[in-house]
Amino acid sequence: MKGIGSALLRLAALLLLSAVALQLYFLLRIVLMLVVDPQSTAFQRSEAWRLLVDKHSILWSQQWVSYGHISPNLKRAVIASEDAGFTDHGGVDWDAIEKAWERNQRAEARLERLHEQLERRAPKAAAGRPAPARPVPQAKVVGGSTITQQLAKNLFLDGERSLARKGQEFVVTLMLEAVLPKQRILEIYLNSVEWGEGLFGAEAATRHYFHVGADRVGAMQAAQLAVMLPAPKRFEKRPSSAYVIGRAGTVAARMGAVDPP
Repeated sequence: MKGIGSALLRLAALLLLSAVALQLYFLLRIVLMLVVDPQSTAFQRSEAWRLLVDKHSILWSQQWVSYGHISPNLKRAVIASEDAGFTDHGGVDWDAIEKAWERNQRAEARLERLHEQLERRAPKAAAGRPAPARPVPQAKVVGGSTITQQLAKNLFLDGERSLARKGQEFVVTLMLEAVLPKQRILEIYLNSVEWGEGLFGAEAATRHYFHVGADRVGAMQAAQLAVMLPAPKRFEKRPSSAYVIGRAGTVAARMGAVDPP
């Protein structure tokens, strides 16, 4: 029994040491970002591998530009659309998380009622054959992640949905906020975020969609790009759809109240 207890203690100590070492690795990478622009993110590397496996080629567009060469219009639009409290919170917006949780709970309740209605209305099987299957609607999950949380996930983590992964995201988010100024966080985010398949960063996005540099993008154009961020692969085929333009108008109206770092 003593041997088993000692082995378990050694295993626990090894796991703890590994967890601490991982956090130190993340922290050192973040400290390095004070002076060195990250060459790629975990999300970008996973996307490059996916493109290579699925399409046997990697069509990629990304060009780093400094914070001063990104239009204030784009900075305001992204903050207004993605994280209105960016300059004030410490990395995690607990109010936004609570509101997102409440919206998700309401959406799940509505979906459950819809399923019950579909079951009651489902036609009975005719001539002994089962009724044709109906598509089952799925609840849309609404997130409350801040820009810093999105950056933490993109830089270091995978897309797995678990409590452990979310906890690690919070830790990295707090590290980013403790080490990097807001301006640097926004600069890295705008240079690494996805705006379409194989399309990353503000410079690549503005040139692809509007044929201008990131320093010359207009207010409405910036608002359109901001609206695309939650689902860039879905919106890239119709970047000027009625939905995108309508949402962009709302974002543009909010931009005047945003003061970028």
